[in-house]
Amino acid sequence: MEDQEALGFEHMGLDPRLLQAVADLGWSRPTLIQEKAIPLALEGKDLLARARTGSGKTAAYAIPMLQLLLHKKATGPVMEQAVRGLVLVPTKELARQAQSMIQQLAAYCARDVRVANVSAAEDSASQRAVLMEKPDVVVGTPSRILNHLQQDSLKLRDSLELLVIDEADLLFSFGFEDELKSLLCHLPRIYQAFLMSATFNDDVQALKELVLHNPVTLKLQESQLPGPEQLQQFQVVCETEEDKFLLLYALLKLSLIRGKALLFVNTLERGYRLRLFLEQFSIPSCVLNGELPLRSRCHIISQFNQGFYDCVIATDAEILGPPVKGKRRGRGAKGDNASDPESGVARGIDFHHVSAVLNFDLPPTPEAYVHRAGRTARANNPGIVLTFVLPTERSCLGKIEALLGGEGEAPILLPYQFQMEEIESFRYRCRDAMRSVTKQAIREARLKEIKEELLHSEKLKTYFEDNPRDLQLLRHDLPLHPAVVKPHLGNVPDYLVPAALRGLVQPRKKRRKLPSSRKTKKVKTRNPLRDFKHRGKKPKPTSKPS
Repeated sequence: MEDQEALGFEHMGLDPRLLQAVADLGWSRPTLIQEKAIPLALEGKDLLARARTGSGKTAAYAIPMLQLLLHKKATGPVMEQAVRGLVLVPTKELARQAQSMIQQLAAYCARDVRVANVSAAEDSASQRAVLMEKPDVVVGTPSRILNHLQQDSLKLRDSLELLVIDEADLLFSFGFEDELKSLLCHLPRIYQAFLMSATFNDDVQALKELVLHNPVTLKLQESQLPGPEQLQQFQVVCETEEDKFLLLYALLKLSLIRGKALLFVNTLERGYRLRLFLEQFSIPSCVLNGELPLRSRCHIISQFNQGFYDCVIATDAEILGPPVKGKRRGRGAKGDNASDPESGVARGIDFHHVSAVLNFDLPPTPEAYVHRAGRTARANNPGIVLTFVLPTERSCLGKIEALLGGEGEAPILLPYQFQMEEIESFRYRCRDAMRSVTKQAIREARLKEIKEELLHSEKLKTYFEDNPRDLQLLRHDLPLHPAVVKPHLGNVPDYLVPAALRGLVQPRKKRRKLPSSRKTKKVKTRNPLRDFKHRGKKPKPTSKPS
């Protein structure tokens, strides 16, 4: 059944305080998922909704949740304060962002609706104190929510009215099946539920049977990614692994890819190899490492958003291994055995103004491609996705094309027109840099990062005050040398730039300097030839011959 005209927020019967918050966020009209889902949710229906990454799914469940809570408090009998809304997400970062969005929408009714995020395992004590105050909405991962339910610091059986499972297609693949089934035993028999997902797969179908009751399915007729007028998608076939590094060097160093870029790899070890490789050419980048604390990862994202880095190297949820039904994922691939299984950046992480997504490693599944590509071309901004493909991986492109809807039609992943012969002059530099990035260098780079975390950890501050010798040993440990950086590789002589690109190449913009507590005095450089003065005796003037 088609609507006569598109619904606006003002026509949905929302509380004026919610409308004011929506206006403050600059949303003039609802997105397609919001327009369809909010009225159905307000009617009390269970929802199974599929919409692409960046389409406004969070607000599509947050607005009706807040509206229902506000309406009940304003019109119903006086009720005891209790947790009435539960939002389950697969990662800590997504939990933080869901909480942030709900709080922004509740900005004008913060006294009436309180939101708590209990996804961080290290804050259990403070979370118990927050849960004792019975916030209206609790956000967290299934494992953390179940932990609080088992400890009786969270009780939902007599109070829960609305359950939301966001990014539903990731929950089982993250190994949360057992936790989710145990968690459902602590819920009442009757509650309203929303399942929000970027894709519909077997896991989502299983969740639907577990959680929903006669749901309305919203499988919106929209592509999983923005159209070609907003998002350009390319693929380039590299004959060897060395060609991938060579092409990436040329794209970044010659500024053929401009603006902020996300580089995706399939393992953490590959991420550090790539960072050290780019470091050889004075191309600043950082690795978003799941081994580091959440606060450190959020700090990296913040610095990227503020312009301190132009490139962030990341892995996605799929590096944790193949889906394991009914079990928590164990150790990942070699080099990633300490990764946090509740941390991932493939989708939902709030990167600002990403101009390009570079799949340095081919995504392990077509769904992973969609989640990676969803990091760019957001909020009507243009974006580019470039996927590096080895000859042995060509068959995987067909699966991605099929998921994107390009089967039997014009290809969606267009060939990237680039002549590798044009950058052949850079190959010796590329090889030189690759030789410098050894396994030992990668290991020391990771150790150095962990050492910095230990030295600056607030939680270890008290320990080091009580054990100053340990701090001294850590500070005066053997210096770590991740890789020898050769300064001459940072400059590109004009004669090496391909003739066809000389008119197009622009120097990379200077990035913002990282904040420093010390202000160094600017020293005026002197020209030794211009400032040279002869310090010997002045020669006597000779008299002219008469």
